[in-house]
Amino acid sequence: MSFTDIYSIAGSAMNAQTVRLNTVASNLANADAVSANPEDAYKALKPVFATVYSNTQLASGENAYPNAEVRIVDVVQSRGDAEKRYEPGNPLANREGYVYYPDIDVVAEMADMMSATRSFETNVEVLSNVKSMQQGLLRLGEGGR
Repeated sequence: MSFTDIYSIAGSAMNAQTVRLNTVASNLANADAVSANPEDAYKALKPVFATVYSNTQLASGENAYPNAEVRIVDVVQSRGDAEKRYEPGNPLANREGYVYYPDIDVVAEMADMMSATRSFETNVEVLSNVKSMQQGLLRLGEGGR
């Protein structure tokens, strides 16, 4: 596996985690968004990822090793129903005094955010280690000087 492959794999994973963090941020920002009817209530966003495999040939052409990258297939809206709350004083309340809030679990979103952040940080560490390995290889070439 070449260094370029490692950069590509880690980069695709970091891109996926960035999309994941963006959707979590959007969900948290809209967790308290009120609407007058359930159809207009904010729907939580969830990214859909896929692993794309490919075989890379070694220089000799004899052996192939698997290479995988993360692809963002789509960002979908959740199918959860809006939460109906009785708030007759709210300006958006309907005739019965109800408003609708998005079906967003803030605790689950925070856990998802921490997981995405940790995954992103892990890939940063991978890139840092690859850079260190490359610098070590360059220093080996300077050994005769």
